[in-house]
Amino acid sequence: MRVLVVGAGTMGRWFGGLVDARVAFADADPAAADRAAAAVDDAETAPLDPNDAAANADADGARFDVVCVAVPMTVAPDVIAPQASRATSAVVDVAGEMGGPVSAMREHAPDLERLSLHPLFAPENAPGSIAAVHDQPGPVTDALRDSLAASGNDVFDTTVDEHDTAMESVQAATHAAILAWRLATDDVREEFHTPLSRELADLAAHVTRQEPRVYADIADRYAAGRHALADAVARLADADHDAFLDAFADASERAHDATDTAHDATDTTHDDVTDHR
Repeated sequence: MRVLVVGAGTMGRWFGGLVDARVAFADADPAAADRAAAAVDDAETAPLDPNDAAANADADGARFDVVCVAVPMTVAPDVIAPQASRATSAVVDVAGEMGGPVSAMREHAPDLERLSLHPLFAPENAPGSIAAVHDQPGPVTDALRDSLAASGNDVFDTTVDEHDTAMESVQAATHAAILAWRLATDDVREEFHTPLSRELADLAAHVTRQEPRVYADIADRYAAGRHALADAVARLADADHDAFLDAFADASERAHDATDTAHDATDTTHDDVTDHR
């Protein structure tokens, strides 16, 4: 199997390094494509422009079994449009949002297998969970999923709407909460930290070492998540004692409903709970 990875950033290199295939990298920065190809066994580079590729190769050499688009979510649909024609069997993306890429793949690769993947981790933390919208299954995309699972990843199926709604909470609201906590708090001596504040400080340190553009893209795409967080913060900020207790009760109900769903076999009593204030 020959796979073209369009985008030689961290996610493109991650995907190219895992799939059981001969991989070629194409990128707007040829040097980035060269570095990615050098890091993956038997990989090569390919022109980014499909017209250049067609002009410099025979018909078979200009096309690939699979085209994987690994570019920022803000541009993924626009990249899928011209690149889908280079695939003979399947088009895949790892952009991190499902709505735009899946629509673009349906439009520009209607007769091919289609698979949208969202690794829910940074490559340095692999393996982990990978959300998948298997929009048009088939043997080629099944083999790609098998390659990812063989590396220890948990590939689970979802829908476009379920995924994109979930990302409002697990990405946009979560990132905003961590950044807001860091913006709102002062540095304190290490001895003053509680387990909760220490964990939040560590999370903030981790997040702020990452690529800001990625977080800004997520914040823009899933703005409803951070707006919901802002509403919740305003509710707490404006609350008197009784209103704060009401908000706490609402949060507790949500938290324990989620916990009960995930751990329905666990019976935790009040005496078992450790106070981590």
